[in-house]
Amino acid sequence: MIKEFCAENFTDLPKAIAAGASRIELCDNLAVGGTTPSLGVIEEAMAYASEKHVPIMTMIRPRGGNFVYNDLELKIIENDLIHAKNAGVDGIVFGCLTAENEVDEEAVEMILGNSSGLQTTFHMAFDELSHEEQLKTIDWFVQLGIDRILTHGGPATQTIDECLPYLKELVNYADGRIIILPGGGINANNIDKITEFLGVKEAHGTKIVTF
Repeated sequence: MIKEFCAENFTDLPKAIAAGASRIELCDNLAVGGTTPSLGVIEEAMAYASEKHVPIMTMIRPRGGNFVYNDLELKIIENDLIHAKNAGVDGIVFGCLTAENEVDEEAVEMILGNSSGLQTTFHMAFDELSHEEQLKTIDWFVQLGIDRILTHGGPATQTIDECLPYLKELVNYADGRIIILPGGGINANNIDKITEFLGVKEAHGTKIVTF
């Protein structure tokens, strides 16, 4: 079981790894859902985690708020991605939408064009899509070679238990073609029950391990 710990900066990273986190999503500003951490944080996290053989997935998101980015923000995303890649991160976490609540295809293709050799996770921007659009997006992401989709399976106002039936639908639809990574309300106490119900081998959360 891969327990992906969502780390805000470096502070809790050593404790989380010691407690059994097997992958780290590194970000800043969790209060707004996570933004790109500083290059200094990325470098120190990589230096520590690589010694422990724990991969680092770095959030690439220029600000809080919605996931609709203008040209300048996309340029920032591109530059941050390149810096993170040069720092040696194992992967990136990203998400870009259009004003019509569809995936921003041009932005995704730009990001993937700069992330060769990295693992790629499309984050909970996925939860903003309609159910029909989500299924189309899974098919397209499979074609693109994106590794996984981080999803709560519903709006943040719903508990993870309420979202489990739909998450199961997504897992079944993906059918092993792409990883569905459940998150949002998963903790050290309920991870076993949730992952067994969903039939998944990865889970994500800020409380996925206890320390």
